[in-house]
Amino acid sequence: MSLAASFRIAMRALAANPLRSLLTMLGVIIGVGAVVAMVAIGQGARQNVTERVQALGSNLLTVFAGVAQFGGVARGDAVQTLTLEDADAIRREVPRVIGVSAEFSRGNQQVQFRGENYNTTVSGVTPEFQEVRNFKVERGQFFTEEDMRTRAKVALIGRTVQNRLFGEGDPIGQRIKIRGVTFTVIGVMEEKGATGFQDRDDVVYVPLTTAQRRLFGVTHVRAINVQVASAEEMTEAQAALTELVRGRHRLGPNQDNDFTVRSQADILQAFTGVSQTMTTLLGGIAAVSLIVGGIGIMNIMLVSVTERTREIGIRKAVGARRRDIMLQFLVESVSLSVTGGVIGIGVGILGSRLINQLAGWATLLSVQAVLMAFSFAVAVGVFFGLYPARRAALMDPIVALRHE
Repeated sequence: MSLAASFRIAMRALAANPLRSLLTMLGVIIGVGAVVAMVAIGQGARQNVTERVQALGSNLLTVFAGVAQFGGVARGDAVQTLTLEDADAIRREVPRVIGVSAEFSRGNQQVQFRGENYNTTVSGVTPEFQEVRNFKVERGQFFTEEDMRTRAKVALIGRTVQNRLFGEGDPIGQRIKIRGVTFTVIGVMEEKGATGFQDRDDVVYVPLTTAQRRLFGVTHVRAINVQVASAEEMTEAQAALTELVRGRHRLGPNQDNDFTVRSQADILQAFTGVSQTMTTLLGGIAAVSLIVGGIGIMNIMLVSVTERTREIGIRKAVGARRRDIMLQFLVESVSLSVTGGVIGIGVGILGSRLINQLAGWATLLSVQAVLMAFSFAVAVGVFFGLYPARRAALMDPIVALRHE
């Protein structure tokens, strides 16, 4: 018996009981659809995280004050190991560095505009902040080196701060108070959204020297952002930067660093690692539905073998070989799982698009995920159809012909 003939017989057998066939395929449909949708959600989340990390700046090294500890970097006002002079030295002496921006930030600072009060983060930065952190001005202008030199009382605000203090009004040229000091708003930063638990639009930016002397009374900085010319030179630049800062801080060979250097690649790897783990977990949970669907296929095929015992006996009596009988039932099992897999792929694609539109979650469909789910469906049909097919093939024709 040819494969085409086995397929035609399988299709007739499935069409004879359409409701039963549909219910049998339901487990495979749900399983494949869930795998496609879950992997699309996971890959969408990974792409979203990658884009957000890259939006922080390209080829970026960040030097934090303090040493790395469990859960992050120990830093604060008590950690005063980094200075603006360190940033200037990095700019001058570390090869392949194309931009350096130092910053000092404090959260939960009260900002006032007329009768409105709002607590936000105030961040003192240098003029290179725009290029290094890839964060541009949407309206107005950024402050200049002259503003840094004169400790000018000018500020730029994020979109969240604008909405809370000014609503629909134009903030450019308006005067706000930060810790009782009056600042003139000269610009509004472009909208960036949240990164992790931090809203990048919920910030007021002022010149670093102004923040240090007029607002917080400090001489140190909390972080130095360093932009390297290319990704290939990140490792070399990080090593040179570490050596330079250790020398400036007079650290001996046996002394630990009093600062921490983090590369953009490290941050991206950490986020994508978590995302990949969640994608694998979600896909694994969804794949359980495929196993359940396979058990359903095995169950219905065993029922089909019992119902068609006399048919098997007649086929063997007229010359059908064991492999013909086995192929017939195996093709029927695979047809169930493949049909369910094709429908499941459509359900998964539709589900991922609905999740994207209704829940606002980023989803990314991939050919690899679709092929993986379809291959798994075929494998389920073969694996769970093999036992019923073998049982039918080994049936004694005389006993089968006597079956009522």
